[in-house]
Amino acid sequence: MSDPFAVCAEEENRPMLVVFIYYAVWKPQKQWITLDTGILESPFTYNPEKREQAWRFVSYMLVHAGVQHIVGNLIMQLALGIPLEMVHKGLRVGLVYLAGVIAGSLASSIFDPLKYLVGASGGVYALMGGYFMNVLVNFREMIPALGIVRLLIIILIIGSDMGFALYRRFFVPVDGSPVSFAAHVAGGFAGMSIGYTVFSCFDKALLKDPRFWIAIAAYFACVLFAVFFNIFLSPAN
Repeated sequence: MSDPFAVCAEEENRPMLVVFIYYAVWKPQKQWITLDTGILESPFTYNPEKREQAWRFVSYMLVHAGVQHIVGNLIMQLALGIPLEMVHKGLRVGLVYLAGVIAGSLASSIFDPLKYLVGASGGVYALMGGYFMNVLVNFREMIPALGIVRLLIIILIIGSDMGFALYRRFFVPVDGSPVSFAAHVAGGFAGMSIGYTVFSCFDKALLKDPRFWIAIAAYFACVLFAVFFNIFLSPAN
């Protein structure tokens, strides 16, 4: 019998694959390994000049810059999402993932306001942050060596991927990928804050935990500040 949680994770990845195939195969491209003008003109991509189209702050997670980009995100979603869903169920994992997606685009609009944003990195980093907090919170219930190995693996993945993202942002040629990296950092912090609450009370009602409401209030305070910044203060205006 197939694992229902694995099926759930595959369904989460399906929209990204459909959108990628559309822009890689059906839309004219110079090459399909690294996409260019097609995704930059997509109605899904976060475009700093079209921030009034609010759906772009979420829909950017469906668009990817190339094969390496989408394959990396798909692998991380499956590797982190399935173990988390097996314990905490899909709804809670989806909440953390979506919190990272929104935090990623809003942070990018503040700290890197003139750059485009594509990819599911905000949500993936939220899963990383949530997984990290899940290991810390439940460390006593784990075999010590196993817990340490999990922490080291996630730290290694975050360090290497962040290094690559920073390289692409600051050291690629002028005609290289004009994509922001701020979503990685913001998604990770969103996952650590919301994930700490969500994943530490898996055995009781989430809505009865005051830590959940404190985390949600802090998150929405940051969201409101970001919205205010985009309307009145952004250099992209």
